[in-house]
Amino acid sequence: MSGVWVWIEQGDGKPLPASLEALGLARQLAGSDPVTALVFGQGVDSAAQAAIQSGADAVIKANDASLAAVRFEPYVALLDKLIAEQKPGVVLAAATADGRELMAGAAADAGAGVLTDVTELTLDGDTLRAVRPVNGGKVLRVESIQDAGPKFATLRARAFKALEPDAGRSGTITEVAPVLAEDAVSTTIESVEHEAGGVSLTDASIVVSAGRGVGGPDGFAPIRDLADVLHGALGASRAAVDAGWIPYEHQVGQTGKTVSPDLYIAIGISGAIQHQAGMRTAKVIVAINKDPDAPIFKLARYGIVGDLFEVVPALTEAFRKRLN
Repeated sequence: MSGVWVWIEQGDGKPLPASLEALGLARQLAGSDPVTALVFGQGVDSAAQAAIQSGADAVIKANDASLAAVRFEPYVALLDKLIAEQKPGVVLAAATADGRELMAGAAADAGAGVLTDVTELTLDGDTLRAVRPVNGGKVLRVESIQDAGPKFATLRARAFKALEPDAGRSGTITEVAPVLAEDAVSTTIESVEHEAGGVSLTDASIVVSAGRGVGGPDGFAPIRDLADVLHGALGASRAAVDAGWIPYEHQVGQTGKTVSPDLYIAIGISGAIQHQAGMRTAKVIVAINKDPDAPIFKLARYGIVGDLFEVVPALTEAFRKRLN
């Protein structure tokens, strides 16, 4: 078995940045072996070309209406068939909800191991070795799969670097048919709703988050202003989401999204361990809180003790002058 495969997750016909990061890592792991991108969906030609430009030597694409939305049954059935036929050494995906589900399903069907949410990955012969955060990110655990068969892993977003796209790269594109007909799939997705505008939370290099300290839904207005000025994503603690002040898709933490931005600004967030589990791998953490004993200050590189409704507008104005 040889070669490294990467399942390319898409949004609006474009590969997710985390999938391109996985391709960059695959290029390192593969050495002289080929890197193959798996592109499933409907209208996938541009995504297939983007995968080649970002490091893939080959693309296996499946272009069909039954694959337009990611569904477990048709995607895993196709992935199982391709793995059984071509026997890759390693199969990677971004550690998104869909990536975790598909890699777990395919690994179970193949009787293989899967390493999840990894931040470091190396391949030495038949040994795939990973480092991943556990215990809310307080501990880094080394895990490995030692098997001649296929090995699976999901990669934390922003833990690896994507290659610079090269429009001059060439590669082979092979089209395959779906395994399951539509009437053989038990699930149907009737609609998908996306929040209009904004920056993707998991892909953002800057995240501005707020918690219970904002006092209510209106309290997020200055937080949004700061995020907009910094061209960052808007995050929130579970307390703010549970209170109904902001939708769940903004939640950062153990039961929300895990982010690893270059800059994380925590505003009015006490810093409970559940929240830290979703953001402690940020490169630089800034905390703004009126409580000098808030746990978030122990994690932050920089801290401001003060009223967020005075501090945040002042920061926003200063950044606006500096960045414009």
